[in-house]
Amino acid sequence: MSDKSSTNRIPHTGLPLAAATLTGIVALYIALVAFGNITDFGTNQEFVRHVLAMDTTFKDPDLMGRAITSQTWQDAAYLGIIAWETLAALVLIAATALWAQGMRRRDRLARARLVSTVGLLMLLLLFGAGFLAIGGEWFSMWQSKTWNGLEAATRNVTLAGIALLVVHLPGAAGRGISEGAEGGEAGEAS
Repeated sequence: MSDKSSTNRIPHTGLPLAAATLTGIVALYIALVAFGNITDFGTNQEFVRHVLAMDTTFKDPDLMGRAITSQTWQDAAYLGIIAWETLAALVLIAATALWAQGMRRRDRLARARLVSTVGLLMLLLLFGAGFLAIGGEWFSMWQSKTWNGLEAATRNVTLAGIALLVVHLPGAAGRGISEGAEGGEAGEAS
């Protein structure tokens, strides 16, 4: 009792659920990171101060001109990081809620994908551009045995990157989930 359209149609895939789950995991993680930085302000404040001051690097004279030794500027950078993390967490929490709504109302999936993309790109910018590129290379964080956050930044870039890839797989937002369905049954309208 199957016709051509029912055998080629894949009515539901697990991709929206996978995208929702990964988005939720990243949202929880970055919310806890932001919360930790707010409630235990001093720990990572010291990290940011040492990275920007470049005081635990090889102290190559050709590079030390990059150091930021003003505690005012160091603390401003740290507050900016916390604000960015908090905003990213809120965006990803909203995206997770949209994915959950999309499980019942598929017209919400495209918006969930968009909001997830914004939040995940925020994290890629923070940890990829901010920590890996600027912290790691410009401020030579890789030279420090004590204040080296490259491994943690790489974990964050990897997690956000994988989540972003899953969010953008065909079918994650309800589009492209059927093949050969007739009469416009496939996918979702924007």
